[in-house]
Amino acid sequence: MTDIEKVQKLIKQADTITFFTGAGMSTESGLPDFRSSNGLYKQNMNFTDIVSLDFYEKDPVLFWTLFKDIFRIRMLHNYVPNKGYHYISKLQEKEKNIRVITQNIDGLHYDSGHEPVYEIHGTIKKAHCRSCYREYDLKYLNEHDCPRCKECGEILKPNVVLFGDPIQQFEEAVRDALQSDLFFVLGSSLEVGPVNQIPLIVKEHTDAKLIIINREATRFDSLFDYVFHMNISDAFQHILGPLHNV
Repeated sequence: MTDIEKVQKLIKQADTITFFTGAGMSTESGLPDFRSSNGLYKQNMNFTDIVSLDFYEKDPVLFWTLFKDIFRIRMLHNYVPNKGYHYISKLQEKEKNIRVITQNIDGLHYDSGHEPVYEIHGTIKKAHCRSCYREYDLKYLNEHDCPRCKECGEILKPNVVLFGDPIQQFEEAVRDALQSDLFFVLGSSLEVGPVNQIPLIVKEHTDAKLIIINREATRFDSLFDYVFHMNISDAFQHILGPLHNV
């Protein structure tokens, strides 16, 4: 039996499957490399300088100008879930218990109806007032160059985890990951901590089989039972099989 056939069998047998997704999950939807925005160079600043709690607090008006440029906020409605997201949705339709842990902030898992989704680094599609905690959606953010709370007048803070912020839902994500029969890493180089420790925790504390699908090798590849170096769409076509056979 080939590795492809073994993985297909594991999927059919599993009751609970966790997908841990990174940037490679979304690039096939056309999402750009945010770190390459021209706005950074115009300000002689790098990505971590701008997308930080410190910079937001020092100059929230300039922060929002550059933040919107980096993440191309006005373009977000153009990006839709790709075949990878549809595959996860198909598994849900087959009454599999699906959990998603994502490093991504684009909200495409929510757009696909996946549940539960642990957005470890938050979401770019919402912002909140730090005084009254009222939340605002993407439409409101796009209507204002520097969005402020309607109630308090405070400049909003994006629901993205900035450098200097604590990550979100880590304990909840680990708790659910430990219930997995099968644990996938999709499109992540596993270089960002502490979330890159989740596969290690699953490996050490469960009998789950671990599979990684990523275009390039990672320093954690030896941790996995099955390793495929390819993009997500090819993986779903050649490894995981046609959607209607799930």
